[in-house]
Amino acid sequence: MLGPTVETLAEENNAKLEVVKVNVDENQNLAVQYGIRGIPTLLFFKDGAEVNRVVGAQGKAQLQKIIDEVAP
Repeated sequence: MLGPTVETLAEENNAKLEVVKVNVDENQNLAVQYGIRGIPTLLFFKDGAEVNRVVGAQGKAQLQKIIDEVAP
């Protein structure tokens, strides 16, 4: 459900960010390392550090606001 929105945001913001999708069933170590408890979970990183986290479905406008805060 969130996939198309994330793909659209990735295309619209490709100069500002890189989007990476991880299958937590296939990468359980990463899920544990980052404390993923719910799906979907979006992690936002800046300079290698997590700066924001969104758990659950969000609208495009809400996600764009976070992108603008993280990568102005």
